[in-house]
Amino acid sequence: MNFKPWDLDTPYLLPPDLREWLAEDHLANFLLDAVSAMDLSAFLAYYRADGKGQQAYHPQMMVTLLLYAYCTGTRSSRELEKKCEEDVAYRIISG
Repeated sequence: MNFKPWDLDTPYLLPPDLREWLAEDHLANFLLDAVSAMDLSAFLAYYRADGKGQQAYHPQMMVTLLLYAYCTGTRSSRELEKKCEEDVAYRIISG
């Protein structure tokens, strides 16, 4: 598969770990756990396995991001992009 790198265990470049900024029972943490337990094979089957073409975002990250956005009332793709830069929960989900 040819996905853009997505690793939740990559430490933040500055001293604090972003995940420490959210409570353990935060909705973002719940959705990360819930989506990791889902069968996303239908999404994965859509992507090329030969590595050709531009890298795609990982479906697990995209599903989590969209679910979190909808749960928090974000419907606009432009607003979602802005929140990925400014909101800690969105930044954690998008890695």
